[in-house]
Amino acid sequence: RLRRAGLRPTRQRLSLGWLLFGRGDRHLTAEMLYDEAMRAKVPVSLATVYNTLHQFTEVGLLRQLALDGSKAYFDTNPSEHHHFFLEDEGQVMDMPDCGITVESLPDAPEGMEIAGVEVIVRLRRRAGARRQS
Repeated sequence: RLRRAGLRPTRQRLSLGWLLFGRGDRHLTAEMLYDEAMRAKVPVSLATVYNTLHQFTEVGLLRQLALDGSKAYFDTNPSEHHHFFLEDEGQVMDMPDCGITVESLPDAPEGMEIAGVEVIVRLRRRAGARRQS
């Protein structure tokens, strides 16, 4: 997968790739992946995790999500799809494909074209609502 994307399969990229892609589609921050790497005894720095996530994003293996101004989330499913964001918990979930349409987009500025539209529905628990396990 790394070679097909044009990346040299270094030991750290391979280790982080196994952690990222070994459990299906997921949404992670660099800090979450770093914690997983530490638990798995992968010798890697947080800076290397950030660099690797950005390299994987640049070659299309990941998709970076702009959900929360304080941290970046990375999606292991780089296809175009929409998300729910649970604000109180910082959790990201794929939205079921329900035929969302966005109408009346503005014209793109001169010399630009619209590359895609991403819908993020922000959720919070109602007062008194309990978390489901």
